[in-house]
Amino acid sequence: MDAVVLEENGSPRLVDRPRPEPGPGEVLVRIDRVGVDGTDREVVAGAHGEVAGSMVLGHEAVGSVADPNGTAFEPGETVVPTVRRPPGDYNEYFRRGEPDMAPMDATVECGIDGADGFMAEYVAVPSEFLLRLPERLAPAGFLVEPLSITAKALELVAASREPFTWERERALVLGTGSLGLLTVPVLEDRFEEVYCLGRRDRDDPAVELAREAGATYVDSRETAVDEIPDAHAPMDLVVEATGHAPHAVGAAAALAPNGVAALLGVPGDHEASVELGELHRELVVGNRALIGSVNAGYSHFERAVEWLDALPPSIVDAFTEHVYPMDRFEAALDSDVIKTAVEPHP
Repeated sequence: MDAVVLEENGSPRLVDRPRPEPGPGEVLVRIDRVGVDGTDREVVAGAHGEVAGSMVLGHEAVGSVADPNGTAFEPGETVVPTVRRPPGDYNEYFRRGEPDMAPMDATVECGIDGADGFMAEYVAVPSEFLLRLPERLAPAGFLVEPLSITAKALELVAASREPFTWERERALVLGTGSLGLLTVPVLEDRFEEVYCLGRRDRDDPAVELAREAGATYVDSRETAVDEIPDAHAPMDLVVEATGHAPHAVGAAAALAPNGVAALLGVPGDHEASVELGELHRELVVGNRALIGSVNAGYSHFERAVEWLDALPPSIVDAFTEHVYPMDRFEAALDSDVIKTAVEPHP
């Protein structure tokens, strides 16, 4: 079968691999589509995760059950795999059903760090890491994984504000990549005003999509993150989806009293001079909070399925417009459109 493999210190290439044989408790999944995002590009560039020998790319996937192999699944069911796996024997995080809370040395991530991903014709997946998906959502099923990231982040945000009455009036999304753009319509249903900050021209398709989803666009080349309270209004929630390290400080500065910022991007090293006294003081006296969130658990994938089903068709169409056959995976990785995907069985 065909698979897109990244070799250590190399480039991704299309290779022929044996079709996997599912072991006890595993399901053989025929992969239908695999989404491509900024994390995949960082993995290829060697800036994210780790490849020991070789690794199949891809962590956003949807497929159908080819062989249930004695599990509770049925042939032909549409499924989505989660991303994290135990590095060997199950540790405490996996035993209690919280793989998303495992530190990086207690987990591997399919297609990202230490485990084969899903950009292949077939994969064998332990049944406990598969989620059923309504068949009608299959063409956009690869969006469940990025939506699950937002689902977990908003759960942590809500928990941090739970002890008091949190006024949810304004939200700001930092980033016009696929994660940021998928987050906009989710927040539009929950906040009175939503803003989206990026570095794209106003006639860019990503900006147009953000507006269509209900956001006011802010060009960071004109208005920096920490200038947003004066230019627009202080924010009750900021969702950082860029991996740009200075945005952690900027997000805190953009918050209203009692506001919270969720940091989702994973930045590289970045040195800067920061006035820490003011930052610390405003977090304390304003009851503001910064939250870091990575990956997602099974319940977040379930919530993501509900959100995917509720997305307007025009938003879904924009995310599923650019699908490439497996032998054109390089075009999917190199494209600068809103979202791309690879289809092993076109």
